[in-house]
Amino acid sequence: MCMQVFSARVQNGTILLDESIELVEGSRVIVVADEKDTSFKLSPQQEAELSEAIAEVERGDVISADELFRRLNRNSRANRR
Repeated sequence: MCMQVFSARVQNGTILLDESIELVEGSRVIVVADEKDTSFKLSPQQEAELSEAIAEVERGDVISADELFRRLNRNSRANRR
């Protein structure tokens, strides 16, 4: 499974992609809404980590979901020993 990160906006109740992303009909997506009335606070360290993570995505320095799950499974098995 390949995952993509992109932004969108809602217009007349429909999610419109901000970029020219093409999704296969029937694709499953996860939507995280940026609510204007909801806020959270980050420590300076958390803010720096988030900024670096965003920069990694923008550089294309990402792995597929399949690779992530393989790594997690490998680490989980190693920790049980």
